[in-house]
Formats: sequence, C-alpha cells, structure tokens
Amino acid sequence: MKTDTAAAAALSPIPGLVIRPYAGPDDVPAFVRIINAEYEADGVEERLTEAGERAWLAEASDQFDPSRDVSIVELDGRPVGVATRSWADMRDGSGREYRVWGTVDPAFRGRGIGRAVLAENERRSADQAATHDLHRAAVLAAFHADGRPGGRLMRRAGYEVVRWFFDMVRPSLDDLPSDLPPLPEGLELRPATPDHYPAIWRANREAFRDHWGGSDESEAAMRRFLESPEMDPALWLIAWDGDEVAGGVINAIYAAENEALGLRRGRLANVFTRRPWRNRGLAGALIARSLVLLRDRGMTSAALGVDAENATGALGLYERAGFAVHDRFVAWRKPMNMGDPK
Repeated sequence: MKTDTAAAAALSPIPGLVIRPYAGPDDVPAFVRIINAEYEADGVEERLTEAGERAWLAEASDQFDPSRDVSIVELDGRPVGVATRSWADMRDGSGREYRVWGTVDPAFRGRGIGRAVLAENERRSADQAATHDLHRAAVLAAFHADGRPGGRLMRRAGYEVVRWFFDMVRPSLDDLPSDLPPLPEGLELRPATPDHYPAIWRANREAFRDHWGGSDESEAAMRRFLESPEMDPALWLIAWDGDEVAGGVINAIYAAENEALGLRRGRLANVFTRRPWRNRGLAGALIARSLVLLRDRGMTSAALGVDAENATGALGLYERAGFAVHDRFVAWRKPMNMGDPK
C-alpha cells in the first residue's frame, strides 16, 4: 500500500512535487519561513513566529487536527509550500464550510504549485466531508488578502466572493482624547487572572454566535488561544457585571512582528460585547481605554480587524474611534463536489 507521501507524489502533475503530511515540530521552521515570505512579498502586514506556531500546531480538535489537516509541500525535497484545512458550521445554520488555505514560497511561484496544492486541499476536504453525517449544505471556503495571488487563484478555480473583511489602523496614538467615556453603570474592569480565562473565552465565543461565519469553540481551540506565547492577559480589558463577563477587548502586542515590520503597533485582537450589554456604550469605552493602554506601553499606532458587514455597527464604531481601512481581505466559497475521487 502506498504511503500518503508516495500517493501524493503519484498524483502530482509536477515532477518532483510531493505534498506530505505535517511531521510535527521539526516542520515549524519551514512552515513559518514560507508563510512569512508570502506575507513580505505580498505586502501583508503580518508575521508569524516559530514559538507561536509551535503552540498553535500542538493542539488538535475535530475541526482542526494538524496531523490530518496540515500538509508540507516539497519540490525535489525542499519545502516550498504549506496547506491547511479545517471545517466549521455556519452560525446561521446555512451549511458547513470546509476551509482550505495554502501558500507557495514566492521564489517558486508560476510553476503550477498553487493549483496542485488547492486541488489536494479540495480532495482531502471532500474525503473528510464524506465521513461526516451532514444535514446541511457543504461548501468549500477560503480566506485571502485582496488582490494577492491567492485570491486570483480562488477566482480561477470557481470560487465566488461572499464577504469582505477590513484590517483597520489608527495611525497615531498621539491625539487620544483626554477624557475617557465612562463605563456603563454597574460594570467594572478587573484584571484577567488564570481562574477567569475560561469564562472570558466562553463569553467571547458566545458574543460572536450571532455574527457571520463560524468558529471552533472546542477546549482545544481555547488552549490554542490561551497558550500562545504572544498572549499577554495584562493587556486585556474585561468588563464584569457581578460574576458575568459583559464584554472585553483582547489587546496584544506582537513584538517580533513589529520588529520585522519596523512598527510600534498594538492590536485590538478581539473586541466583543455579549448581547445583554450591547447598545450601552461599553465597546466604545473599552476601545478608548485600550488605545490609552497601548500608547502607555510604547505603541504609536493600533490595528484591528472587522467584518465589513457586521450587523452590530462595528465598522462605524471603529471609524469614530479614529481607525481607517488599511487592507482588505476576502472570504470565498464554492459548492463542494462530494463526488470528487478519493
């Protein structure tokens, strides 16, 4: 019987190309190098670290298991690409997304490797979907920065744009208002301590259940979030109403990314308000305090991401706080062919 690696080589239309399973921590340096090379070539202001990716790839859930859902692409024995797969049920009940993502070292573009990686991702996703007891539509989905090669590949492969997302930046923290808006009556900020982390995670996930898309809410996903070496709970601003988390901002400073990009930028990585506490000014009050916190930590700008069609009015809220659209990202979909050959 052929191994997965041998089978992948046999299926490849490109001589010397092998798409093999992720082999564990020894693959992390190549994984990070290839993705960061793409980000640099395409002007995407993100950078990964080996420590952060080791932590992320150490956890497995039903929806994302690195041993099953990560592939390393090699050409004549040299790692030149990365592929990942995951799935999530859409929160509106409309279907299940089988999410595919891949990248090729820019030095090896133009050889058809990206098309081979996408075909392998689609095949493996269809194989996985065939093992699921589906009671809803199954679609292939992807997410890429706008105008970059990944998006062009999606369009040629028959994917259609279904949603836009913006990366927004507040270019300066020198002009912050001197008066902070008050927290809503009855709410207070408390330091995030380890015994609070699970409650904060659950409140965050609950707050996004009526937003577009879907996510992994498993214990493994929580550990992946909490155990990142770049996570600093001292930067979190969490509002409590008695024993209940009302909302919060998960702030972060990615030091290695800032150094690589020549920035001093903080990120409001996650802004959330649970439904009973919405429309009371909580998010605005937390954002204003987050900007002051990041400035006091030596940051000169701040960034966040937003669904362009967020029904809670987040885009307008962020614009009023001084953020402007800096980059655009696209969510793509196409129907899944469940008859794809195994």
